[in-house]
Amino acid sequence: MLNKKEQRLRRARQTRERIAKQGVARLTVFRSNLHIYASVISEDGARVLASASTAERDLRSSLTGNGGSAAAAALVGKRIAEKAKAAGVEKVAFDRAGFAYHGRVKALAEAAREAGLQF
Repeated sequence: MLNKKEQRLRRARQTRERIAKQGVARLTVFRSNLHIYASVISEDGARVLASASTAERDLRSSLTGNGGSAAAAALVGKRIAEKAKAAGVEKVAFDRAGFAYHGRVKALAEAAREAGLQF
């Protein structure tokens, strides 16, 4: 019997196999109770091209409360899109890391799309 974390990691592994076949950079998301993190990883998976999170000092100053809200996730989504574009990445595959596409993960994805990332 798999526990909750093992089930999530199993889903994540399946997704990453599909994304690897596409040959595009991936926007991966990790959420904890207090923060949400986003990284754009190169096609070969060797380098992190851009990253953003609610744990960053300048982003934390603009938050009310902690980084565990959908509004905070939207700020991270906008910021990761800006950083990815600055690194020359326009098109990515969204890797939700086994988390449900709901709440904070969805808010981050929609904000990144609005800021110009294509996925």
